[in-house]
Amino acid sequence: MLSIKVLGPGCVKCDLLERHVIEALEMLAEEDPTLEATLQHISDYDEMLKYPIMFTPALVINEKVVLNGHVASTAQIKKWLQEALQSSQAKP
Repeated sequence: MLSIKVLGPGCVKCDLLERHVIEALEMLAEEDPTLEATLQHISDYDEMLKYPIMFTPALVINEKVVLNGHVASTAQIKKWLQEALQSSQAKP
């Protein structure tokens, strides 16, 4: 199970990051149709302050900040998602 959050006020870069996350999830779902994930776009300032970020957009995967201040490529996001899946499966 993946918990994914895009943090940002809803600017163009934030929306682009969210689209890249969706594309990465679609690619992973093609490889594993049983993939479970939730995606939230958090624009509430108080909620964003709960994470150690300096700039938006930011990307949080399983409560770990993996990106802030720029937009990552779909390929890079897919790699982070795969790593998060592997580490969650490795835990007892």
